[in-house]
Amino acid sequence: MLLTKKIKGTNIFRTVFFMPNLIGGIVLGYVWQLLLNGILAHFQKTLTYSSKYGFWGLVILMLWQQIGYMMIIYISGIQNIPGELIEAAEIDGANKVQLLRYVTIPMVMPSITICTFLTLTNGFKLFDQNLALTNGGPDKMSEMLALNIYNTFYGRTGWEGVGQAKAVIFFIIVGVIALIQNKMTTSKEVQQ
Repeated sequence: MLLTKKIKGTNIFRTVFFMPNLIGGIVLGYVWQLLLNGILAHFQKTLTYSSKYGFWGLVILMLWQQIGYMMIIYISGIQNIPGELIEAAEIDGANKVQLLRYVTIPMVMPSITICTFLTLTNGFKLFDQNLALTNGGPDKMSEMLALNIYNTFYGRTGWEGVGQAKAVIFFIIVGVIALIQNKMTTSKEVQQ
């Protein structure tokens, strides 16, 4: 919301927030591996010390990478809210919380649908960041589905068929979940 206001420097902040999305996943994975392992070294731990460190490392990395892209979608949704609608709500006595709850959020629901869909599918398809950050360690405890399929197909001789079967099932599961999520959030959209 703040980045949609006419405040000096908002374009600079938009650019800074979007920049991590332009960096490739492998590079981000290795950069964050160095950063997070450097922080954890103070506690005599690494990202592969426990699966929870690897998991939360992936969460931090993906948040940092995706937040700028989602910000652009939300900004465009907020800027497309008709000014007359906000003005009418203010004339009717709506305070800022009511304005957010009853006007802004319903009008931004298409952006919420898109962002939820992208976040959900990107979370399932997470591969290069997972490979670079933890490579599934320790003992494949932080190995996400896409990396598991890759390791099954290429890492074990004679298991190519199993890797292909996993990939097909993975595709079907992601497709079904994405369709359900899309239907649920689309039903809450306000028609203009």
